[in-house]
Amino acid sequence: MESNPKEAEPNRRSLVDVVFSWSLHDALNKDLYKGKVDKIPTTFSSVDDYKKSFINPLVEETHADLLSNLTKVAHAPVFEILDVKLISVGFKPPKYLRYDILLRRIVRSKKNEESDELQDDDLIALTDIRPKYVADLNRPNWSYTIASVTLKRNEDKYITILSSNQIMPDNMNWEKFSKGLKLFAVKVMNLKTNLRIWNALHWEGGNINVIQNILQTDASAGYRCSMCFLEEVNSSLLAKFRESIGLFKLDDSQEAAVVNCIATSACDHHHSVKLLWGPPGTGKTNTVASLLFVLLKMSCRTLTCAPTNVAVVGVTRRLLSLVEKASKYDTYGLGDIVIYGNAEKMKIDDHKDLLDIFLTYRVSCFLSFLCPLFGWRSSVESMICLLENPKQQYEVYINRLERCGCSNISCKEDHLRNTSQIRKHCQEYLALVKKNISDSEEREKEANKADRIRENVLTFEEFFMKRFNTLRKNLMSCMKNIYTNLPTSFISVEVAKRMMRALELLQTADSLMTTGFPAFGGLEEVLNAIKGVGKIAKNIRTLRGSITDFLQLLKDLRDTVYLPDMKEKYEIRSFCLKHATLVFCTASNSIDMHSLGMPPVKMLIIDEAAQLRECESNIPLQLSGLRHAVLIGDERQLPAMVQSKICEKADFGRSLFERLVQLGHKKLLLKVQYRMHPSISLFPNKQFYENMILDGSNVKEKNHEKHFLEGNMFGTYSFVHVPYGKEEYDNSHSQKNMAEVAVVIELVARLFEESGIRKQKVSVGCISPYKAQVDSIKEKLGDKYGAKAGNVFSVNVSSVDGFQGSEADVIIISTVRSNAKGSIGFLSNLQRANVALTRARHSLWVLGNGSTLENSGSVWKKLVMDAKSRGCFYNVQDDKKLAIAISGALISIRQLDTLVARSLLFQDAKWKVILGDSFVKSMSKISNENIKSEVNSLLMKIASGWHVLKGI
Repeated sequence: MESNPKEAEPNRRSLVDVVFSWSLHDALNKDLYKGKVDKIPTTFSSVDDYKKSFINPLVEETHADLLSNLTKVAHAPVFEILDVKLISVGFKPPKYLRYDILLRRIVRSKKNEESDELQDDDLIALTDIRPKYVADLNRPNWSYTIASVTLKRNEDKYITILSSNQIMPDNMNWEKFSKGLKLFAVKVMNLKTNLRIWNALHWEGGNINVIQNILQTDASAGYRCSMCFLEEVNSSLLAKFRESIGLFKLDDSQEAAVVNCIATSACDHHHSVKLLWGPPGTGKTNTVASLLFVLLKMSCRTLTCAPTNVAVVGVTRRLLSLVEKASKYDTYGLGDIVIYGNAEKMKIDDHKDLLDIFLTYRVSCFLSFLCPLFGWRSSVESMICLLENPKQQYEVYINRLERCGCSNISCKEDHLRNTSQIRKHCQEYLALVKKNISDSEEREKEANKADRIRENVLTFEEFFMKRFNTLRKNLMSCMKNIYTNLPTSFISVEVAKRMMRALELLQTADSLMTTGFPAFGGLEEVLNAIKGVGKIAKNIRTLRGSITDFLQLLKDLRDTVYLPDMKEKYEIRSFCLKHATLVFCTASNSIDMHSLGMPPVKMLIIDEAAQLRECESNIPLQLSGLRHAVLIGDERQLPAMVQSKICEKADFGRSLFERLVQLGHKKLLLKVQYRMHPSISLFPNKQFYENMILDGSNVKEKNHEKHFLEGNMFGTYSFVHVPYGKEEYDNSHSQKNMAEVAVVIELVARLFEESGIRKQKVSVGCISPYKAQVDSIKEKLGDKYGAKAGNVFSVNVSSVDGFQGSEADVIIISTVRSNAKGSIGFLSNLQRANVALTRARHSLWVLGNGSTLENSGSVWKKLVMDAKSRGCFYNVQDDKKLAIAISGALISIRQLDTLVARSLLFQDAKWKVILGDSFVKSMSKISNENIKSEVNSLLMKIASGWHVLKGI
């Protein structure tokens, strides 16, 4: 089916329809939407105009993602289709067929085994061969067919797919159809986020109040309510939450931002969007967490989103740390906080502190204490009965045991037993066995069975203790889970305190009982003491008090704790989301908050808002009841990644935060940075923030200045001139510079060695704008500094884009570019430069060809000139170990023409060997590896100043 991009895309039924309409030729045509995507404006005439402006760019971005992934189809996860069941019949385009298919994964890479699994909304290509090339998806005997995974089934291992083409005839049996035919499913990409954005852009009847507010061009619109007396509100809030805000240790700008946003949350007169501007290191996450803490205290229902799971986890953990510090009653109150999403992507297993508020784990806790057999109600009633009349409980057990019969060995797992009657019954049974069974082996087997029954019989004391311990564990688990996971609207603090008291009494009783009943004069005496009869020995008075008080508390709790009546996971999940005060998730996952019957959300907090495409922010911005949004970010750092060049020109990656800044909306500035040593912050502050950012007192202290290596070159801030490298392209047309790679490897090795000698904990970040350079550094480093380094030394190699939001003690930047023209490509991007130069805490070392960067006329020229004026510019050849490392790297890749004659080590040598062009050319023709190795070794010595001709 040929696509027609000229058609009005908004009229399509869904994004899947659009994707299915593309032929393989369309999918591989990078210019399919060229001239069809308009630049997204900064102002809009209506909400409808606003939403429509994102639709064609979204389609083109989806198309670019598909094109990129199809070209890598040879390396994509592959599944063999073992069975196909047709669900829908009567295939007539544009209707699509639904099938249930059974798959067997063909593992390509064990490293990515988990991520290779199919998920809902995955786009898969169906083929009759394992594709090696994209052309294999469309051949004379097989038409290009793609499908969307619409439902993943765990029970029968079938998944439901919606297919763009017919893969088997109507009503045809799969076994007949598949004779001599094999089918494969190739995972291409996931459409989930784009589908959610598409749906948000097409919603009718959604809440558009906040969106209407952001269409305005008036910078002051929505910033201050004329009906609220802001100063009075601020003073009132400060007075009410002074103690809480004091715990946060905020600076003046952070406190002002928190109070301003809280005052806005109290306004019910209008809708607003606020911008909280957080440059690098200014405590943005702590400020947001402080704001959320107060909103929690105010019971203001708030959704907190971010573009990525990492960002969501970061702000949630910081909020939890504040809650734990301020908590007076253990984990009570955490039921008002929920985080949800993909556990694997959030790495929940690495963040145990989040388990108590993670939705999936919370659902399992609910299922535990709501369980009819082993949950709260059952455990409470059983414990009361056991403590009030243990002998009666034992007799009930005995009666059940007798009905069960001794031949049922499994009954010993279900009951606790021992009386003379049971012993007698076992002996009679054994005699009967010996009398009636003639076969010796069978007789011996049955006799052993009866012996085992008799040997496992427990005394009354053993019965009581085993039963008590089982119920104690159940009750302790239930009570802890109840006051931790139930929202405070369902369990009062008084009930929670009684549960905590009950737990203390239960622990005391258990501790005393484990010393043994003989110490108390036996179980009978203990039970009499509990009942208040007989002599009360001094050593059991405490035990009696604990159990008596516990029993009374348990009865009170039985009569006052009312749990919601739910059995299914989806019911519990919905209940937790409905009753939470603070909810955390990615912007994409906030689609779940649009469920019918979900209570209104008053406040929306978007963290890292400058990295979120504006169209994606439409998902949470349309939440029911939403009145105010606070966007936290920094538009002077990198925006969201965009795959399509067409979309990049259309400003599709621009955030709502950045657009509002362009319109002149006022920003609340966090103006004190607490990360970088002043020598590091000096240049970015001047270059990117007009010197508006102040250095915090902590970074000015002497102990913040750390020297991890000896030498001026490796101080707090330096530019290391590496002129000998050469730009190279890898297979993906990304660039690398092996001379700079060698320098990075040498520096990391030295840092690791010094860290071990000094026993100094060091984190290192090696970053570069180019993926090829990142891959080369990772390849050279290998796993040398993994488990071997332990917790003392860590190294993280990443692209500049990937390192945004992170920081390290030492940052090594490899700029890569090295040419006479001063051409540096996207390295000149101001936002990328800002991110790269603001990640370091104590040391920042920039590697690059100073001449190239100076000739670029970009921000990097200013950086080189700044380094020279400050005396922080160094030549790599000033360090002999670095020079040798470069020499080895250039020899290994045969870049001899740039090596020997220009080597300062060589120039300093008393004896010199000059290699001519003919020698350099002949080196490239050597095929014998042994000879090549020997020559390389010789050249290494020459390059390092070896006196080759000495003695001649």
